[in-house]
Amino acid sequence: MNAESRALIVAPAWIGDAIMAEPLFARLQAQNPALVMDALAADWVAPVLARMPNIAHIIKTSFVHGRLHLGARLKLARALRQNAYARAYILPNSLKSAILPWFADIPQRVGFIGECRFGLVNIRHKLDKNALPRMVERFAQLAQEPGTPLIRPVAAPRLISTPVQQTDTLAQLGLKRPDRLVMLCPGAEYGPAKRWPIRHFAALARELAAAGHAVWLLGSAKDHALAEDIRIQTSGDCRNLCGKTRIDQAIDLIALATLVVCNDSGLMHVAAALTRPTLAIFGSSSPDFTPPLSDQAIIVRHDLPCSPCFQRVCPLGHTDCLENIAPEEVLDLCRPHLR
Repeated sequence: MNAESRALIVAPAWIGDAIMAEPLFARLQAQNPALVMDALAADWVAPVLARMPNIAHIIKTSFVHGRLHLGARLKLARALRQNAYARAYILPNSLKSAILPWFADIPQRVGFIGECRFGLVNIRHKLDKNALPRMVERFAQLAQEPGTPLIRPVAAPRLISTPVQQTDTLAQLGLKRPDRLVMLCPGAEYGPAKRWPIRHFAALARELAAAGHAVWLLGSAKDHALAEDIRIQTSGDCRNLCGKTRIDQAIDLIALATLVVCNDSGLMHVAAALTRPTLAIFGSSSPDFTPPLSDQAIIVRHDLPCSPCFQRVCPLGHTDCLENIAPEEVLDLCRPHLR
């Protein structure tokens, strides 16, 4: 294989961010159909990248956030040298993310100017936030030469979930596919200022269950207690799957859903990338930077003077940006997708 046809992607550490990078991979493949792209990714992000058609191989890492792990990075870099990558696309803006491609002697290292990365990144893009307001656009810009205007439009991210994968996932989890499935995703890794109140999720779930819809709760192990509270408040009318699925299984279950109701979270981006009808509830964050990129997604947000504050916990102590989004309002938005 020609060395010019191999590239290493240093992937983001967040699921939603990784999904926002998929249009970049599609652009790079379109520019060079012979290109083989491998991805360097954290354990928890790797299964998402595995559902992208343009990623050939994934090299998993388990580096702890906030630590340099210099010895481990040097060891991994020695192994990466054997692949003779011509280019590395460094998607995170941190210093640590740029060290490993430099250690691996990858000659062309593409990324934005970030934390003291001169020399580590040698094909340097300068970020203009006004010209590139969305994360998906910033990643797509890396497919072009530095200083050139972004070619628009940027395609929406896409993930793969085949009928065979969906059937296998149901079998692995001992589940039967309901005729009408609504998926509720009550978690948000960033913090409570991004989470619609549990009692609101429970009120919505009761209405959906009463109308004959199966309601499943999906999220990580950290979301299990939240989801269990919803299940109890609905007298067991919901199935709590939080913490019981791998991320690839979560992708397949979301692909089966008639509708997904979620906070601004990684699973919101999964639902959008699978083009499932999605109601995305925004509180402390803004849909301007990382919206669900799908014409099947509806953003639910109250434009308060204090929002978006981008805080993990409401600095005013009331979280009115979420509290004031009533279950009835969300249910009304659900109805056209449930007929």
